[in-house]
Amino acid sequence: MHRGPYADGPPPEALEVHAPPLDKFGFAELRRMLLIGFVLTAAVLRASASWVFRRRGRSFATAASEGVVEGFDQLGPTFVKLGQLIASSPSLFPTPLADACLKMLDEVRPFDQATVRRLVTEQLGRPPEEVFASFDDTPLSAASIAQVHACVLPDGRDAVIKLQRPDIAHRMNTDLRIQYFFATKLLRRFTFAQRANVVGMVQDLHEVTNQELNAALEAHRQTYFRDHIGAFGDNEGITAPEVYWDFCAPHLICMERMVGVPMDDFERIAELGVDGELVLRRGIKVWVEAALVHGTFHGDLHAGNLWVLEDGRASYLDFGIMGELPELWRETMRDILFTSTIDQDYRRVVRAYQRVGVIPADVDPEVAGPAIAMVMEPMLNQGMSTMSLGDQLKANLDLANQFGATAPKELLLVSKQLMYFERYARILAPDYVLARDLFLLKNVFPEAVAAAAAERGVSLPE
Repeated sequence: MHRGPYADGPPPEALEVHAPPLDKFGFAELRRMLLIGFVLTAAVLRASASWVFRRRGRSFATAASEGVVEGFDQLGPTFVKLGQLIASSPSLFPTPLADACLKMLDEVRPFDQATVRRLVTEQLGRPPEEVFASFDDTPLSAASIAQVHACVLPDGRDAVIKLQRPDIAHRMNTDLRIQYFFATKLLRRFTFAQRANVVGMVQDLHEVTNQELNAALEAHRQTYFRDHIGAFGDNEGITAPEVYWDFCAPHLICMERMVGVPMDDFERIAELGVDGELVLRRGIKVWVEAALVHGTFHGDLHAGNLWVLEDGRASYLDFGIMGELPELWRETMRDILFTSTIDQDYRRVVRAYQRVGVIPADVDPEVAGPAIAMVMEPMLNQGMSTMSLGDQLKANLDLANQFGATAPKELLLVSKQLMYFERYARILAPDYVLARDLFLLKNVFPEAVAAAAAERGVSLPE
């Protein structure tokens, strides 16, 4: 059996994230900036010239935005990631640009097969044909930081490797420093950039990207998440790929191969005969337990990272972006969910918000609690087709900012994941009321949930 450099697990120092400074700007950045300027200018000019002769009902802004996206694609992973960020935040950017960037959500160009084989050899010490029973040089998928290849382990297990692009850390951090330079020196003068907080966006992208670049940390988090799914003796309908540490290395993760469809492939899910509402509820339950009990939760739940498997289970994938709420905010989230799901006593929510500074200490919970209930209760009783708990949580963050409280960015990450779940529920279970689902809190508040279920005559799924 092959034993790679992480056969006994990664050493503690391998799990540390050392992000280089973002405000450094030297000759390498200047040279790259000139190339970026040339590529983007040329791409926009080509798109504009094409628009003059073949408008096809498009506006000039649309054509120019398509040119920007073409330039992003040519410039590589960092700019693809920037395009994905713009596409995912359509309310913060000009509509033509946000729409054009939707293309960036699809797969990016893979790197060549010779490079794949060279990198695998460098990482594992032997060429792929000597390590694996079989190895497919053609990637199953390619993303901004890594691409995925199918393989078979020597013992016959189907697996995949997630292999980082060559020299990706240096290239992405150079590009991020350039983006930060433009954001601080130029873009912050524009209203849309101020509204979108472009400087903060680049800072966050810098932090998240350097976490994603640490393959050992990603594999460690994936293992932790997977190991805790069954912590309460249930959740058998949800899984995550097992990491095969014998075949892992600093820039390569080897894991169990999953076969299924993305959570938003609603037609295929129906063809599989899967109960979409049930599988979604099970997935949300696992995520809630991760956030409120185990500590570390999945922070990037787009449909490509949450699959329905052919055997009817669902699987979480890609653990490059994870979040963890500070304990005080974790308690606040528990209080919010206990209130909305079990007893509707909003005085508890007022006291929880007072603990974290969202509501001033001199506000009387006996007065404010019923007032909040009058506003929230009608909305929380609605199905997914008309109500968004994620939007409500985001509104609470805005409220925190108004009172000068500092809400952790992990809470924004929580609201984004809830909005992903709600997006899937609108098709799979439009009448599902997430905020009232006792099943989600079965292992968070076991006694209270059991009592509430008995009182309401509700039977909880397996």
